[in-house]
Amino acid sequence: VHFCLHEEVESKDVKLFSFVSQEWQEAADSRAALLSYLKEQVPQIFCLKDSSPQEEEELMQSRLLHPLECFLFGEDPQEGLEKLKEGSTSSHLCGRVFKEGETVYSCRDCAIDPTCVLCMDCFQDSVHKSHRYKMHASSGGGFCDCGDVEAWKIGPYCSKHDPGAANAMVTVSCVIQQKEGKQPLILHNCLEIYSLFRILLHYVTDFLVWEENFELPAELQPRIKDNTYYCVLYNDEHHSYDHVIYTLQRSVNCDLAEAQTHTTLIDKEGRRAVKRGSLTSCQQAQERIRANSVQISQQPLRVEILHSVVMAHQTFALHLGSWLQKIISYSVGFRQAFCQVALQPDVDRDRPCLISRLMLHDARMFKGARKIVHELIFCSMLMDTECKRLFAIEFTKHYKQLQKDFINDDHERNISITALSVQIFTVPTLARQLIEECNVIKVIVDTVMELLREHLDDNNRFVFLGYNSDKFSRIQVIFHDLRYILISKPSIWTEELRGQFLKGFRVFLGLLKCMQGMEEVKRQLGQHIAVEPEWEAGFTLQIQLRHILAMFQDWCSSDDEILLLAFKECHTVLKQCNNQPFHRDATDYYMCKHILHARPYKVSREPVSIHLPISRLLAGLYVLLCGTGAIERLENPVKLAEHPLRCFVLAAQVSAEMWRRNGLSLVSQVYYYQDVKCRDEMYDKDIVMLQVGVTASKMDPNHFLILVLLRFELFDYFNRSCSSKDQLTQWNRLTEEMLYLLIAIIGERYVPGISQLTKEDVTMREVIHLLCIEPMAHSSLVKALPENESHETGLETVITKVATFKKPGVSGHGLYEVKKEHLVEFNPFFYHYSRSQHSKAEESQKKRRAQEGNDKALRPPVPPAFCSDFSYIVQLLCCDIMVHILRNVLQRAAEDRPTHWTEAMIQRALHLIGQALLEEKSQLEDVTAEEVTFDFSLKARCEWKNELCCLFEITLPSLEAQKDMIKWVLQMFEVVKCLRENSSPTVSMSMETSAQDKEKAERKRKAEAAKLHRQKIMAQMSAMQKNFIESNKMLYDNMPESGTQGETVAEVLTCILCQEEQEVMAQAPAMGLAACVQRSTVLTQCRGKIPRPGTSYPLFMSPDLAVGTHTGSCGHVMHATCWQKYYEAVQNTTRNRLHAELIIDLENGEYLCPLCKSLCNTVVPLIPLEPLTFDYENAAIIGEHLTLPRWIQILSARIKGLQSIFKMVRLLFSFLNFVLFVVSRRKFSDSITEMLVVCATTVHRVGLKTAPNELCPRVSIMAWNTCAFTIQAIGTASVGFCHSFPLHVFMCAGLKIANLHRKHTGAGGLTVLSLFSVLLPVMSRKNTPSLLEVDLFHLLVGLVLSIPSLYQEETVDLQPSAVSAAYNHLHILHLVTMAHVLQILLSSAAGDGQETKEERAAAELYSAVSQHTGRLLPDVSGSSLVERVKTGIAPFLRCAALFFNCLTGVPPPEELFSISVDSQEQMEALCSYLALPSNVFQLFHDHRETVSPLLQRSEKTLLHLTLVPIRWTLDYSTLLNQASYFKCPKSTDDERKHPTLCLFCGAMLCSQSSCCLSQLEGEDVGACTAHAATCGAGVGMFLRIRECEIVLMASRTRGSTYPAPYLDDYGETDPHLGRGNPLHLCPERYRKLNQLWQQHCILEEIARSLEVVNVMFAFEWQML
Repeated sequence: VHFCLHEEVESKDVKLFSFVSQEWQEAADSRAALLSYLKEQVPQIFCLKDSSPQEEEELMQSRLLHPLECFLFGEDPQEGLEKLKEGSTSSHLCGRVFKEGETVYSCRDCAIDPTCVLCMDCFQDSVHKSHRYKMHASSGGGFCDCGDVEAWKIGPYCSKHDPGAANAMVTVSCVIQQKEGKQPLILHNCLEIYSLFRILLHYVTDFLVWEENFELPAELQPRIKDNTYYCVLYNDEHHSYDHVIYTLQRSVNCDLAEAQTHTTLIDKEGRRAVKRGSLTSCQQAQERIRANSVQISQQPLRVEILHSVVMAHQTFALHLGSWLQKIISYSVGFRQAFCQVALQPDVDRDRPCLISRLMLHDARMFKGARKIVHELIFCSMLMDTECKRLFAIEFTKHYKQLQKDFINDDHERNISITALSVQIFTVPTLARQLIEECNVIKVIVDTVMELLREHLDDNNRFVFLGYNSDKFSRIQVIFHDLRYILISKPSIWTEELRGQFLKGFRVFLGLLKCMQGMEEVKRQLGQHIAVEPEWEAGFTLQIQLRHILAMFQDWCSSDDEILLLAFKECHTVLKQCNNQPFHRDATDYYMCKHILHARPYKVSREPVSIHLPISRLLAGLYVLLCGTGAIERLENPVKLAEHPLRCFVLAAQVSAEMWRRNGLSLVSQVYYYQDVKCRDEMYDKDIVMLQVGVTASKMDPNHFLILVLLRFELFDYFNRSCSSKDQLTQWNRLTEEMLYLLIAIIGERYVPGISQLTKEDVTMREVIHLLCIEPMAHSSLVKALPENESHETGLETVITKVATFKKPGVSGHGLYEVKKEHLVEFNPFFYHYSRSQHSKAEESQKKRRAQEGNDKALRPPVPPAFCSDFSYIVQLLCCDIMVHILRNVLQRAAEDRPTHWTEAMIQRALHLIGQALLEEKSQLEDVTAEEVTFDFSLKARCEWKNELCCLFEITLPSLEAQKDMIKWVLQMFEVVKCLRENSSPTVSMSMETSAQDKEKAERKRKAEAAKLHRQKIMAQMSAMQKNFIESNKMLYDNMPESGTQGETVAEVLTCILCQEEQEVMAQAPAMGLAACVQRSTVLTQCRGKIPRPGTSYPLFMSPDLAVGTHTGSCGHVMHATCWQKYYEAVQNTTRNRLHAELIIDLENGEYLCPLCKSLCNTVVPLIPLEPLTFDYENAAIIGEHLTLPRWIQILSARIKGLQSIFKMVRLLFSFLNFVLFVVSRRKFSDSITEMLVVCATTVHRVGLKTAPNELCPRVSIMAWNTCAFTIQAIGTASVGFCHSFPLHVFMCAGLKIANLHRKHTGAGGLTVLSLFSVLLPVMSRKNTPSLLEVDLFHLLVGLVLSIPSLYQEETVDLQPSAVSAAYNHLHILHLVTMAHVLQILLSSAAGDGQETKEERAAAELYSAVSQHTGRLLPDVSGSSLVERVKTGIAPFLRCAALFFNCLTGVPPPEELFSISVDSQEQMEALCSYLALPSNVFQLFHDHRETVSPLLQRSEKTLLHLTLVPIRWTLDYSTLLNQASYFKCPKSTDDERKHPTLCLFCGAMLCSQSSCCLSQLEGEDVGACTAHAATCGAGVGMFLRIRECEIVLMASRTRGSTYPAPYLDDYGETDPHLGRGNPLHLCPERYRKLNQLWQQHCILEEIARSLEVVNVMFAFEWQML
């Protein structure tokens, strides 16, 4: 009734306030009427009383938004909306705004640029799903590009947004038509709509930018102003969660929960009212907040006081912004009307339009207001082409101010208005329009220059000493916008575009001019530099400009006129640069009859800079210009090679350790100069510039090489005019680097434009040389290759051509290996190799050639021919100075002066000689010898061929590795000579072949000789052995043969600590296994059902196996004394280790195995099996009389007769004295006794989560339970019959532990009575559980291990005889087996008719069960019952066989080791081994008298819950999509959470979120920790879906990450989706993960991972 009355009142309110819209329409001034209404209603709804958000929402909807909708539609909103939908179609643009963390997809084949992405729904319905795609988590703020034809090459629409044959969208009540060259026209009743949008948008804008805290605009000023204020706390990025919570608790007297709520909402919305009251009270709270926050951080929290009416209108303005988003999504007309209002210029020319006002105030708005504005822009202006253009113009107009505000803001960019640049600048047509109309390139570069102007020195170069890293990182973001503008080069150039582009290019050159020569360094002499200079900022700037420089060159290459003009501009600016000028006049330098007139400059003494962006840009433009032929119209550029050459010399001198006193900063600069992140626009371009320097000016190659010698400061060294011996090491190193540079200048032709190659050829060569180092994973190759502006390396297009893929196993990753046919392209001096890579590649290739039986000569590959413009470079090889340099190097080695040469020098010289000979050979093969001017071989023969021959004859160890290379060079000389003489090279070649054959024959002869020598030695050893046996024949004759019957041989084991051997004996010092006891839910059938105190557990285990105690071991053995010493040492050393508690818990007795580092918390003593003497004749006689009924009768009488004796013993003995008494009778050593007690108490403490207590009667019960549960776990995880050494010792030790505790002053007899009461009603006790409420294997183990306690008397032996024990075990097994069959029958279903004897017996038993239980069971056939019983009882029988095998040592039959666990043969073998009839129903026939009481125990029913296995999706994107729909059940907002999947039960959890915190043992824990406590008994395995990684948890303080079983097509995991490649489930990894869980290895894996990783900062796993 109350609900109906509430709906009726609400309906009346809606009707009442609907009339308000009519008053607005009839009013002369609708704006004044509307604002007057808002002035009255808004304060009555918001902020004036303590109403709930839901009540405010309902009042706002009925009193404010409903009248506005009536005014908008002119009728009932629902009816108007229906009419609107009838005449409109859905938008072809998706426009979904991404939340933070939402999964987005980009197509690598079809996307115009990497910023083009699709939401999950659109991706699933698009053609891109079958393409190469990437997936990653959005940082928030972007929107789906589905429907944008400029974003995709093909497939711009998904099936949902495909417009098909539909026309443009048309609305019924409002249409805005576009006229050519005219403003939009408003038709029909759109005037009211336009007026309403203008009023509301003005209202929203005014209050979102409102800065008066106490006053309102005149038209909204209330008549009566009350004294109610709010103290509002704002979000910032300087204070942490804990700081804000602490400040609120101390300032506004709120509890922890309320402070956490405030802090969470402040972080989400940007602000929160933390106090409501009078002005004075709010001011006091404000001062306290500021004072308390300053104590924590130097910067106080931003806190302001707002009048309640101001707060009310600002709150409604936010809701109104959300309402406007919903309204404009209904119709294109609504959207266009809103855009026109937002973009309409203000009447006051000095004031910007409304949308510009909102943008300009963005940095001053709080987070919630920013989000509303950004989403409003997304769903309006960015959804329409023309509106987007107009908005882009406004955005560009205010771009500089917006970026300045962002630099001074402390919020992240994803909530800044500047983040919208990616939505504007990446549209190709729009980017070109902005260049033509606004010159956006100039705007962006001017913005950067203005923000960096403070870092300019007197020479107008950047100096970043003492820069602000946070501010600088924000400035870097601006370069992204410049990259967005240039990401798509134009196909058609207009004059306007050319002019504006060149203006922007000139401004960009101005930026590069400030970088040219910046951060000069000068070699430090004498003492080490005091302070390391700043260098990171310069290289960061270079990295940001890397792609931009390439894009500018790409744009210039698309138009010949632009390319020529850009080159001239760049050349002009380069000539204006005056960095590192010469300070001395030119001098003449003489060498080999050549004179170079040059100005001296020593890098080791003068300042030098590694930053030369203009020189490198000029090199790139020159290469492009050569292809057009326009280079002939230019004047020859001069001195282009000077500054790049200085960079190479600097790198060489750093490598020669001449700059050690300059610190690590210079070493880092040289490293990044050659690193893949920078080299394509630094190192590579310097090589090109040196090549250009040779060709552009047609410089004499001799002069060029003299210049190189001068800059490397080796001129005097090679001119033999230097006699100093102190610097020989440096000169040798510099010579190596100089030769390496010459190899690169001459041989590195793999640049499009320098030779006739494509980018694909370049990538292919890079991949070949990377794989020549070693086989690599796909991700390693991607990291080692340079990326283009679209973050593509081109690897996928070439990898299959040059490499073969090797799939991974259960660990590791897939590897690529280079194909053999591409090894001929290997260049040992590949210019992108680092020193370590060069050594690895050289060693790898020499080893490969040796394995193939080839020589070790690493020949230079045949390079591609230079283009005509660069063909002059090869003249360097045959010039006089080159011949002189090579002769000098070889002569130093031939003279055998070790200090004057190095092997690396010889290797490089031989490589240069090989390059020259290959070049000469190539030219001779193309044309006649008379036409060839390349005469290297002729000059070399005259100058220094004798030196080569001498080197070949010298037997120095350092030259031995180069003998094969020298030999190949000499052979090449002969080949070239024959080509020059036009003679046949057959003689030479036959000599080469003959030499190779001789060498192979020699190696084969040596191998055969070594083989014969080994055979001879083995024959001698065999003869000596036979002679020894003959001499000691009596000794060998007395030894027993292996496998003969005899006494049990004692087992001899070795302690892993002291390495001493010892026999396992009862009286010997104890030896034990390192073991780990843990609670487990692996076998549970009811997740989350943990037994509570007061239940029948642990005496009776539920068949659900809710939680058990598992004992596992790594199998390593230690002496008890050695273990004790080791454990004490671990405790002493670990306490001082940082975060040691994360690895092991010392309080709970944990330690790591000394050998394998497995986690352990106890030690299991090793006890040998006692040899049994069994009289089979007496056993048969006893068996005839000791039938099952007779045995039950005797057992009952003995239990009743012993109860009084147990009461007396309880008063006389304590538990410890009893243990010692029993042990003395059993004759165990003291150390074994102590270890048994330690093991038993550990199982009791861990299994029941209680304090250690040796006197607790449940100690022995827990020992039995861990035996049973461990066997069940092993039987479940393995297929067939599993028998291993650790299992044997666990069960043997468990038996002995139970024996020690069984006579605990009456506990044994009472335990036996309680256990038998489940099976036999005659022994029934109070609260005995039903037969269906007990796990029968646990019951079997408990009965077998506890029944010896009935023999406890002072006058008899403490153990039953072997025959008695055997019949005890047999009758117990029969009883429990029949009980298990009954459990299976009570859950049977209907089936077919019966035929066999076994099926008839099953049907009769089923009928008897129905009669005794009184239940109306369905008709079930015998065949179905037999099948059900066999299937259900097989696991029980396997576990029973394992148990009795460990108990008695009787070996099982071979059939039990078969893999086919469900086969009939294995069932028969199990029954035979356990002395059961193969037809288990025969037991009920043989023991009819016993069956009836047993059936009476099945009165109660039990509902069995089955564990639903997790369905792993084959495609990881499917799992991501499922997670995208996840909503936290405890959160009302739409913010994206961190969905985490429990791999035990499949539950989806909200991790790392304050909304799902809960209390666990008085401590706040996250959802995963709380879930693991109930689902996994404290152990958890979770998949963090968005991070694609598994989290293993062992407790609230310990955990580790583990690779997810999903691999990409290259056999690699992708944690955090860093690469974003499609992932698929790997069956092998999944099985390994499953084994990790089933084999209880999670704790061990966590401990090992934490032991390897040096944990510096502890992670709060409990908050996960």
